[in-house]
Amino acid sequence: MRRRLPLMLVPLLALSLLSAGCFAENGKAADATGDGRIKVAMLLPPRSGLTPFSDDAFKLSRWSTAETLVNLDANGDALPGLATEWKRTGQTWEFTIRPGVTFHDGTTLTAQSVVNTLSRAMKASPKPRILDGVELTAKVQGDKVIVTTADPDPLVPQRLSSPQLAIFAASAYGANGKVSPVGTGSGPFKLVKVNGTATAALDRYDGYWGKKAAASGIDVTFVPDGTARAAAIRSGEAHIAEAVPVSQAALLDPETITQVPMPRTNTLHLNAKSGPFKNPGLRAAVRDAIDAEEIVKSVYEGRADVAAGLLGPALPWAAEIRKPRTGTTAAVDPKGTTITLATFSDRAELPEVASVLQQQLQKAGFKVNQVVREYAHIEEDALAGKFDAFILSRATVLDSGDPVAYLQSDFTCEGGFNIAQLCDPNVDQAVRTASATEPGDKRRTAIMAAEAAVLRTDAAIPMLHERVIQGDATSVADSAKDPRERTLITVDTKLR
Repeated sequence: MRRRLPLMLVPLLALSLLSAGCFAENGKAADATGDGRIKVAMLLPPRSGLTPFSDDAFKLSRWSTAETLVNLDANGDALPGLATEWKRTGQTWEFTIRPGVTFHDGTTLTAQSVVNTLSRAMKASPKPRILDGVELTAKVQGDKVIVTTADPDPLVPQRLSSPQLAIFAASAYGANGKVSPVGTGSGPFKLVKVNGTATAALDRYDGYWGKKAAASGIDVTFVPDGTARAAAIRSGEAHIAEAVPVSQAALLDPETITQVPMPRTNTLHLNAKSGPFKNPGLRAAVRDAIDAEEIVKSVYEGRADVAAGLLGPALPWAAEIRKPRTGTTAAVDPKGTTITLATFSDRAELPEVASVLQQQLQKAGFKVNQVVREYAHIEEDALAGKFDAFILSRATVLDSGDPVAYLQSDFTCEGGFNIAQLCDPNVDQAVRTASATEPGDKRRTAIMAAEAAVLRTDAAIPMLHERVIQGDATSVADSAKDPRERTLITVDTKLR
């Protein structure tokens, strides 16, 4: 049974955090001074020094300090960004670069700026996830950028919408592959200061090529503790809080929380390469043992959806064309097989999910040891296959607005985020087919065939689809509630 923090203690906790200096001191509270700065409590601290070639890129995107060539609409279709138009000829794409754009260091956006970023991204180690399995070159041709892929790729514009391929000034790129986004982006807010994994500060960039931002700045504090993020909304110490835990949602004023159906799936990844789950019969035993409905009710208090597949209700077409599973492996008796089940603590629900799963798997005949750490201290081991089972909360259309990048990265032999260590020729072929199919109904059908191929391996067992809860003080207007977690503070976000 979940134990909630007594209601009277929540504001006291927030006050204690304030007195301890937990939150950013870059700007005074906007509602007290009228300076229009927005205070944000972010979930995850930077993992890679805010290098845009890592997942830290999504922070830069959510702060509107970094911009990409292409944007996406709600359906995942490509829209102009720093590129105003593009056209395709076979494996070659020609992009026209938006004129009149300056970077935060005062230099001008040019075709060479774009080529510099894309070329460095291809050489980065690790390579940005959106480029997994992609061979791409970029060159300047007059005032255009010519992008060529080794194989025909119908999703080049969508790939170039990934925050990991945001365009920065030449001054951002240093020696040994280091990239600094401080003062080198092109968005309506300029990143001016980063205090390690504690805080960051951004000021409005008055030289922005588009609409001027309504807020004068953003003060960010990284607060991995979900109770503290929720308490900050109650106390007024934060204007916006990412990912309010389910356990805290009922303690907040309903006017301050928003539930957004997210393309984010909570999946149990089983190590198919080594250890006990190299045996497909034992993977099937886990599949049969999991009661996802119990997890949704007991951990998420009904604020999530039981998974029928990897892709959830944020992509309604998935359920419409998903076919019943076929060719499933029969389960074998675990007979006391000992396994290590791991997850991370940054998302408050995951340790609780691990505890419920531990009980379910033990009931099925496994012996289960748990490992729970902060994400920054467990990712390397997870990717190296050091756990038998790993619970991951993962966005399924994070990069391109299209699930193929997720399927490629997480479930193919060469995938850069393959926690399950899965290498199955049927999965690889299905993902290749989906990747080569033009956008539209045929591509969606191919995507669902690839999902089915992954599910048949039982190396990834989807349990539920999350509804991310965002906290907004009543003093905030027009923050973004983005299913893809790309935008948060926009030019229109302001304090009333």
